[in-house]
Amino acid sequence: MTADVWLPLPPEEIEGLPGGLRYLFWDGAEEFPGDPADCVMYVVPYMKRWPVKVRPLELLTRLQVIQTLTAGVDDITAALSSIVPGVRLCNARGVHEASTAELALALTLASLRGIPQFVRNQQEERWRSGFRPALADRSVLIVGYGAIGAAIEDRLAPFELARVARVARSARTTVRGPVHPFTDLPALLPDADVVILSTPLTDETRGLADAGFLGRMKDGALLVNVARGAVVDTKALLTELESGRITAALDVVDPEPLPPGHPLWHAPGVLLTPHVGGPTSAFLPRAERLLVDQLHRFVNQEPLRNVILTTGA
Repeated sequence: MTADVWLPLPPEEIEGLPGGLRYLFWDGAEEFPGDPADCVMYVVPYMKRWPVKVRPLELLTRLQVIQTLTAGVDDITAALSSIVPGVRLCNARGVHEASTAELALALTLASLRGIPQFVRNQQEERWRSGFRPALADRSVLIVGYGAIGAAIEDRLAPFELARVARVARSARTTVRGPVHPFTDLPALLPDADVVILSTPLTDETRGLADAGFLGRMKDGALLVNVARGAVVDTKALLTELESGRITAALDVVDPEPLPPGHPLWHAPGVLLTPHVGGPTSAFLPRAERLLVDQLHRFVNQEPLRNVILTTGA
């Protein structure tokens, strides 16, 4: 009986794939690359819309592993009711930390230093200087201190910050200092000049940055979101932005993609990027290393990396 692996990357371009499996390329095309009933590992196409990603799931009756190429898996968990039991869902921890952390830093610096306005001035041939806040001597709060949150702090380290506070689902101690639980947020938010969201989207974090959260941020603070759009209450954020009390730099929004005419496009003090935290030149080599390692583990019946859940468990 055939054991197929569906890959969204051409298998002939991936060095080191183990033998014993048949590798089929599928990146969301209308035609499936083979019989879905023969697929034992499904690697979800990257940067495709939700209906494309989940379309084959109910047909994969021998499926054993779903491997995403994203850190977040909320789009796949929403469709697990159609999956056979015993399937391991794995995320792409280790693939996106570098790119997403770079963007978090870039958004922070661009917003603080007024780069969007300088770009507009250049387009209008206007030479306008100004006094802007530096990142140095600022207090930064990282909300969501997993692999990406830690990578963000690594890149903040040279910038002479006053302090960094870390928040995650549960308290712990790291080499850089303590990680606070979410319950400490009300006490930590008023001290932060920059709040960076890098948490996964879960029932606990959906709408985390609501009116109460945003209202506790200090006047003039910057909110940076490289997590998921639904972590922020868009209506509450618009209220704060339109008042001019805080600013925001958002790689992810809710709804996404942001439709034409949405007030967030032209809200004062907001910098938008179109969910580009992951897709950079750093993606492909890290994705290939992850897939090769996972497939060797799968063939050798070794524990897989980054298992988020097992269906039916």
